Amino acid sequence: MAIIKGLYTDETGATGIEYGFLASLIAVAMVSGFEALGNEIDNTFGYVEEEYSAVN
Repeated sequence: MAIIKGLYTDETGATGIEYGFLASLIAVAMVSGFEALGNEIDNTFGYVEEEYSAVN
């Protein structure tokens, strides 16, 4: 019974799991931010291309 109680209260791997969880959340935030930024850049270049085509 003492072995089971010792395993239940053992939290040595908790910090590794927490760091992994934080890293995954940061990665998801970065991917969504890069996607939004990419869409804005694509829209900007599309606008510049349309204006350039209208002049020439």
